[in-house]
Amino acid sequence: MLPVEGSGDTTGPFAVPEAAPEGAPPMPRVAGPALAVRAGGGISGVVMALGADQQSIGRDPGCDLFLDDVTVSRRHATIAMEGMTAVLEDLGSLNGTYVNRRRIDAPERLADGDEVQIGKFRLAFIA
Repeated sequence: MLPVEGSGDTTGPFAVPEAAPEGAPPMPRVAGPALAVRAGGGISGVVMALGADQQSIGRDPGCDLFLDDVTVSRRHATIAMEGMTAVLEDLGSLNGTYVNRRRIDAPERLADGDEVQIGKFRLAFIA
């Protein structure tokens, strides 16, 4: 990762490179909305299909999307479908939740291709 210089908008002592790392898996093709892990924690390529129910994301093994790293809070965020729109919400995590490199403080509607960063994990929203 690249060192951070004068930026308070990252989740740790690193910054997200502008492009996907070399050798990163291509964006998976799925039917319906999903979150795909693009980088971080050795789980690149994992895809979580989004259903009608709210789904949890965090370091707790009981979360729907388990992200095992200390940069992720136990109950970090939730994602829910509201009609045809996915809404991501940070649950007061220590390191924050980012959409397209911008920290979110309120529920955020996602568009196809949006990048979500949770701790050191980078995910892509697929509509």
